[in-house]
Amino acid sequence: MTVIGVHASHEQVHPSALLAAVQRAEQVGFDAAMSSDHFSPWSSRQGQSAFAWSWLGAALQSTSLPFGVVNAPGQRYHPAIIAQAIATLGAMYPGRFWAALGSGEASNEHVTGEVWPDKATRNARLRECVEVIRALLRGEEVTHRGLVTVDRARVWTRPEEPPLLIGAAVSEQTARWCAEWADGLITVNAPVEQLRRVHDAYRDAGGRGKLHLQVHLSWAETDEEAAAIAHEQWRSNVFAPPVCWDLDLAETFDIVSEHVTVEQVARVVNISADPARHAKVLREYADLGFDEIYLHHVGQEQQRFLDVFGERVLPEVRG
Repeated sequence: MTVIGVHASHEQVHPSALLAAVQRAEQVGFDAAMSSDHFSPWSSRQGQSAFAWSWLGAALQSTSLPFGVVNAPGQRYHPAIIAQAIATLGAMYPGRFWAALGSGEASNEHVTGEVWPDKATRNARLRECVEVIRALLRGEEVTHRGLVTVDRARVWTRPEEPPLLIGAAVSEQTARWCAEWADGLITVNAPVEQLRRVHDAYRDAGGRGKLHLQVHLSWAETDEEAAAIAHEQWRSNVFAPPVCWDLDLAETFDIVSEHVTVEQVARVVNISADPARHAKVLREYADLGFDEIYLHHVGQEQQRFLDVFGERVLPEVRG
């Protein structure tokens, strides 16, 4: 059966409210949760950006849900530090934690003051980080000189089984590349045919493990309110790569998204007041072969969304 989880958006919700939200998600029947890991929000309207790794310890301790996090090692994070963080959560909460690794966005990584590399260099850097992290999780001492530098690092506290390292991809090309190294794949909602191509690209290239899908949606009591929420909170997130990779500040995102329309937002967010419509779309995603689907209500108020989806959407999807 497809796992239906909830996405915890640190860019939008205060960490205390976000913790209450995942606790409520478990109570109403969600199976799992995942978290973003940002230094900056996408917009000043979103207004938050707490440290995901601190929050994950509290979330894992206060629920029984499995959790994942999307992370970009290599610039803001040294891969040895990420390996230690992964190992600690894996040791404390066996079998309940995974990390999805991507090449990152300038909005988070520019804070180091280092040059923001081109995409090919970022991918090469990520691949080095993956190999370093895997070796450290195996208990090896690692020295590495390349796009990242590691000197005689060893992670002393480790889980018996290393947590899964998932590849993050939005294109067929990246999905095929992730198949070379990842324990699974995560992508975001898109038209069904595009999702099928990403899915098939990963599997056809020999990709192993589960396929995860993050779904951006907006629900409210009326279609008009759902659309208004999506437009207010998520219009800075409609830009395709490389724009979304290379803009650096929330204020810049606000400027370039000033004239984005509701119709444009609706291309990347599933907007509806009808729970049955959301359930139908989620079943279509499950039928494509996605093993785990994480719902991200793009509004800042989470409790009513969780209650309604727990009562009226999850049973329909599972049915």
